[in-house]
Amino acid sequence: MNQFPQGVLDSESKALSTVTSTMQDDSRPLVLLVEDEDGVRRSLQLLLAGKGYRVKAFSAAEAAIADPASRDAAILIADYRLRDSDGVRLLTALRQRGWLGRAILVTGFGSKEIDRAAHAAGFEAVIAKPMRHQDLLAALRLPTA
Repeated sequence: MNQFPQGVLDSESKALSTVTSTMQDDSRPLVLLVEDEDGVRRSLQLLLAGKGYRVKAFSAAEAAIADPASRDAAILIADYRLRDSDGVRLLTALRQRGWLGRAILVTGFGSKEIDRAAHAAGFEAVIAKPMRHQDLLAALRLPTA
């Protein structure tokens, strides 16, 4: 026997459905985040999710390339130095597979050579570590070409 009046259950079901559909909102931009440092990766995931982005995070380039969901990403945020590759090679591999999204490189090993290679590969911005969150958010707001 049902302990609740019919209207109570219906409105609770509708509320749950609304919350679920909001949580699964695919209209938010998908960010492909590739960062091998666990703490940095988790911090960026939380920051980006809090700013309205969906985030697919990986600790290695090969895993990111292999995941079919990577093709749907609007933005790549990649660390330069990864365990199995680097951010420039990662972007190059994604471009070879037809990916056309925007890209931002983060690095603790900044140099003019890395900057040139990153921009030549198609990165819009190179952000030095330790990274200030506002620098990343500003780079995400850069107008697209």
